[in-house]
Amino acid sequence: MSNRAIIVEQGDITRMAVDAIVNAANQQMLGGGGVDGAIHRAAGPELLAACRAVPEVRPGVRCPVGSVRWTPAFRLPSRHVFHTVGPVWRGGGYGEPELLASCYRRCVELAVYMGVRTLAFPAISCGVYGYPLDQAAEVSVATLRNSLNDETPLDAVYLVAFGQDMYQAWLTALGD
Repeated sequence: MSNRAIIVEQGDITRMAVDAIVNAANQQMLGGGGVDGAIHRAAGPELLAACRAVPEVRPGVRCPVGSVRWTPAFRLPSRHVFHTVGPVWRGGGYGEPELLASCYRRCVELAVYMGVRTLAFPAISCGVYGYPLDQAAEVSVATLRNSLNDETPLDAVYLVAFGQDMYQAWLTALGD
């Protein structure tokens, strides 16, 4: 996959008509603020029920940081929601870049496994988790470039920025 297949858009990820959208979830997967809350509201109450059905790996944790789980998308225009939990920014010395990279890499791996051809990501960890936008953009773009190759059957990966600052950070990281 060439770099042209990584597409930066500014807008609302809940309106993306793609095979799968990625939710920047919390470990409980029961909704929250930001993109997580928006996805839950747009998908309808069925999403919360599907998330509750995901088994806990330890008390209160359905999806550990750096991992991914999936559910149907219900009322969203996509088919699937990939729930991934990014790291809380604590200065960069606590494995945050590796954990953030794991979110993007594992979502691509799940997309390949499930036969997903189009995938849309929000800015994982960049809201209340406080990850610096420029550093998050560098990690996400580098990870996607390393994860996507000619054998990866994805037609397009969208990086969907809700705000102008993240949109610009992704364009800069892509070199556009």
